[in-house]
Amino acid sequence: MADQLAPHFTSTYGHPIVQTPHLDALAARGMRFDAAYTNSPLCAPARFAFMAGQLVTRIGAYDNAAEFPASIPTFAHYLRQVGYRTCLSGKMHFVGPDQLHGFEERLTTDVYPSDHAWTPNWEESNERIDKWYHNMDSVVEAGTAATTFQLDYDEEVAFVAKRRIFDFAKSGDTPFAMVISFIHPHDPYVARPEFWDRYDGIKVDLPASPIATDPHSKRLLAAIEAADVSVTDEQVEHARRAYYANTTYVDSKIGEIVQTLGEAQLLDDTVVVFTADHGDMLGERGLWYKMSTLEHSMRVPMVMAGPGIVNGTSPEPCSLLDLLPTMLDWAAPEAWPVLGADLDGRSLAPAAAGRPVDVDATALGEYCGEGAAHPIFMIRRGRWKYVQCDIDPPMLFDIEADPGELHNLAAHADFAEVSEAFAAEVRARWDSDAIRADVLASQRRRRAVHAGMSAGRRVDWDYQPHRNAAEEYVRNHMDWTVAAATTRFPPIDGATTRS
Repeated sequence: MADQLAPHFTSTYGHPIVQTPHLDALAARGMRFDAAYTNSPLCAPARFAFMAGQLVTRIGAYDNAAEFPASIPTFAHYLRQVGYRTCLSGKMHFVGPDQLHGFEERLTTDVYPSDHAWTPNWEESNERIDKWYHNMDSVVEAGTAATTFQLDYDEEVAFVAKRRIFDFAKSGDTPFAMVISFIHPHDPYVARPEFWDRYDGIKVDLPASPIATDPHSKRLLAAIEAADVSVTDEQVEHARRAYYANTTYVDSKIGEIVQTLGEAQLLDDTVVVFTADHGDMLGERGLWYKMSTLEHSMRVPMVMAGPGIVNGTSPEPCSLLDLLPTMLDWAAPEAWPVLGADLDGRSLAPAAAGRPVDVDATALGEYCGEGAAHPIFMIRRGRWKYVQCDIDPPMLFDIEADPGELHNLAAHADFAEVSEAFAAEVRARWDSDAIRADVLASQRRRRAVHAGMSAGRRVDWDYQPHRNAAEEYVRNHMDWTVAAATTRFPPIDGATTRS
């Protein structure tokens, strides 16, 4: 899983200059989903929905400081029930005391805080948040660096994940499910020189679309200070070049993981899925980062390869919600474990196996985070994408004819029937007033908890990875030859394992 990666900015999905050869190779032997969506264009809500297979509004995962309750079952809980070992390496942005959510082990800490510090305030929605909220600095300061906290993090994520893959290979036949989650190409847009240099002499494309004028986009422009801070074409070019470079960096990690699976003799028996939590506007329509219901923010890459998956592309809309039932179809095709909650997604295993397209396939999106003051809902089905918010005019786009979402058809007489049908569906699916009331109550509770936790002795929920150095490498209570033989892979036939 990448963070903040729009599929538009990969060679796998047709970008003319972005280099993602390892993702290209994965797609060349598997299924590429061309209309995959996040269920919320914000990190934590998207990841909680992905883990639970439930919509954000059903589990109260409204924003980047909303707790993911320990009582909500995840795919990690279900996979353990059917005999899988479960492991997380990297970011999942869990908020709250439970930092595992069904994973038996977690190899790294998280990269962002696990408390309620980042709680937005819809009661003062026009007040800008300065301490932790996006502004245009990431664009103005884009460029290169020898190291950043994000590079440190992703290097650790990849290293411990690769080591754990070999441990799984050495341990025998117990199946495993592992999430390896990187923070790149998420801003700041700062790249290592060797990846920045991959784009030397290449003209970086600038956003060509007009600035979005819908009310939510205007709110976001103000929230990130894009309405007040002017940036030059050179600064925009540098930001996009660094993002492209960091996308290539993440792609290199895909290559490392796939190579490790091959070296561990596991690749032929392992399904590999690559996706992201949400996209990045990257200057398109004048917007940056995410939080928007427009395509560059809402769409995610989704590529699957492995046993039972055919080579091809799937046009049917799908979302991160669909990955939980898909994993259960792969892991327990004869009998799923008893579910602890209704799922909001559907299995993509049939689509990955090349079955006929489901013409009624639907992707749902919600946004209840910063930069808004009322819930925003999205439905994508067939060629249509519909967006509704109580305080804004509805939006209807024909994504096939208008992929840039330049023509809102919601008020057009020729499409009144389509728009009204979607509006009725939104009303049937969501109670916007009740959701907003719950968001406001949740924010008040969390602000109070954070104020209390910030006073007196500090107590953190951040995950502390377990490590026992006395049992690593070679120690006095170990036989050196045994350590050498048992840590080597592939094993040596007839090697001594005396104790």
